[in-house]
Amino acid sequence: MKILVAEDTKAGMAFMSAHIKDMGHEVIEAVNGQEAIDLFYSDRPDLILMDVHMPIKDGLDATREIKAECAKRDDWIPIVFLSGLSEAGDVVEGIEAGGDDYLSKPVDPVVLKAKLMAMERIWEMKRQLNEALRELELISILDPLTQIYNRRFFNDQMRKEYKSAVRDQAPLSVLLLDIDHFKLFNDNYGHQEGDRCLKEVSQILKTTLSRPLDVVSRYGGEEFVVVLPGTPHSGAQIIAGRLIEAVMLKNIEHAHSTTSKVVTISCGVATSIPQRGKSIAEGIKDIVEKADRNLYRAKQAGRNQSCG
Repeated sequence: MKILVAEDTKAGMAFMSAHIKDMGHEVIEAVNGQEAIDLFYSDRPDLILMDVHMPIKDGLDATREIKAECAKRDDWIPIVFLSGLSEAGDVVEGIEAGGDDYLSKPVDPVVLKAKLMAMERIWEMKRQLNEALRELELISILDPLTQIYNRRFFNDQMRKEYKSAVRDQAPLSVLLLDIDHFKLFNDNYGHQEGDRCLKEVSQILKTTLSRPLDVVSRYGGEEFVVVLPGTPHSGAQIIAGRLIEAVMLKNIEHAHSTTSKVVTISCGVATSIPQRGKSIAEGIKDIVEKADRNLYRAKQAGRNQSCG
């Protein structure tokens, strides 16, 4: 663990640091409450041992500020108070300030070791919980077949990018793409090969996009959607052409297609500079429907091309 020790006496700091390092942990040292706050922001410790009485800012005020910031971040860092005062009222005041435990000074090395072992177990459980939550969050926004983002992620991303486009009065482009004659592919090659085709096309689209902000999501069935923040219509058309070419050049066999003997895609392009005063839902609906209409036009024009 990375442990921040806030202690204003040299002897106390030397004692705490030595025992903590002996247990294999990293120590960050602060000599007053303000320095503890600064190190909290810059070094993000896993545990804080906070002396109550320190110059510039005492441990109680420092703890209140740190805990308030943790609440904003939906985070938790345990804080154990260090104090020569062990009256019940002092303990209550420390806990009310946001402290999670209390050690009376002079600190017994055995008690310190026991406290650190207990906090280490809590830290490990917290790490495992955070990892599980991250995995659950990732599962909730990934399409299980293709492992690219799903429609839920697209909806959330589109709302975020639409708001930014309104604020900055910047262009926002959307590409709606569809695998040409995918039903014929499934009917003739089987659903297992159809799934393989979907996965392969997904990865082609994902790797062809060069900017981190340009993200492809599975829209449904054999349809995909790409959000292009800050991209004018001319730029969106260029990207659409690159995606269409990349899929065709992959040479995925589709002998039953009436467009080509390899898998191809069609694309509808739509661009808008969102106007203030229009609701987010209405604005998003307009741009997606425009991309959908242009996708239909691309199919009517012979597929393996973009319109818009």
